[in-house]
Amino acid sequence: MTNTKPRVVVGLSGGVDSSVAAHLLLEQGYEVIGMFMKNWHDESVTISNECPWMEDSTDAMLVAEKLGIPFQAIDLSEEYRERIVDYMFAEYEAGRTPNPDILCNREIKFDIFLKAAQKLKADFVATGHYCQKGEIEVDGKAVYQLLAGADPNKDQSYFLCQLTQSQLSKALFPIGHLQKSEVRAIAKKLDLITAEKKDSQGLCFIGKVRLPDFLQQQLKPKTGPIIEIPADLGKLKKYQVPANLDPEDYEEETLHDLAFPLSYQIDEGKKVGEHPGAHYFTVGQRKGLNVGGTGKPLFVIATDTKENVIYVGLGEDHPGLLRHALFVKNDQIHWIREDLKLQPGETARYEARIRYRQALSGATLLQRENGLYIIFDQAQKGIASGQFVAWYQGEECIGSGTIY
Repeated sequence: MTNTKPRVVVGLSGGVDSSVAAHLLLEQGYEVIGMFMKNWHDESVTISNECPWMEDSTDAMLVAEKLGIPFQAIDLSEEYRERIVDYMFAEYEAGRTPNPDILCNREIKFDIFLKAAQKLKADFVATGHYCQKGEIEVDGKAVYQLLAGADPNKDQSYFLCQLTQSQLSKALFPIGHLQKSEVRAIAKKLDLITAEKKDSQGLCFIGKVRLPDFLQQQLKPKTGPIIEIPADLGKLKKYQVPANLDPEDYEEETLHDLAFPLSYQIDEGKKVGEHPGAHYFTVGQRKGLNVGGTGKPLFVIATDTKENVIYVGLGEDHPGLLRHALFVKNDQIHWIREDLKLQPGETARYEARIRYRQALSGATLLQRENGLYIIFDQAQKGIASGQFVAWYQGEECIGSGTIY
């Protein structure tokens, strides 16, 4: 008799989430193959002597053995360097703030890894992400939905906000309906080696290395001034939202002023300290400035990597830190729900977030010829170029884009 079970390749990371995902798939009657992705092993840029991927790979293999499923490791480090690491360095060097985790899902897990799985004749790939997938019919066609994970503290839909319909059609998220505590309990009951393992922190590939240390290996330290910009600087008025006016009625010039980042000059503020390199800092950051005696904390409001200057504002209510709007260029707009895509001149109301685990905030989306403007009901702190904005309707992530 031929095996008619759908085949799924699960990305076993050596963590508890993907271990339990594999178990649940077996329970649901899938034919399951475990695959470990080796994304990073460039010894020249690993500072700690620990070798997290070796340990993770071993744990993944032991989990597969325990569950009785075939296991293999795949080396994706070359593709990883090209698509993620090089992108990260280029973005930091240009003074933007990349999100390697979102890119890793779009470019590695649901592209290169998916293709590797399809070579094994897999029908689906599965990961241990805390999110859920829905399916509805629109105009007689199946449309896939990316839905928030049931555990509000763990919802990872933001990290998957760049997935396409074809990627979602092949994706399974077996633990998305569970709380983290339930996942650990299942792992414990099965006596899996990963049951008590701590959640991995930091970037999806460099393990236990702090980001500034990692960056320092490629982007050399270069001392420059920290300039404090006064809260009453005239140009900051551009960030003020017109009173009693609907965002849909804003002039093009007003939209531009609200949504585009301001640039500052050294003579607009006073020098309050020095930094080791503008490319190590990001808008909204307060740690690592090492400037004392200011009373309130200082926050980065802009970086100039060409001139190697950091501009800061005093206090979290500094008008340079708070913005009501952002802009996404046309080629950076991504609709998961292609059927809801806005055409130039159209507007829509959604809730949006500009970083992981941030509460959703009401926003108006205005599609114009030159791109998409997103105007928030409440000012957002530390909108950083290069980061991703994602917009939602209830639990469903509708689309996303790279902030200009």
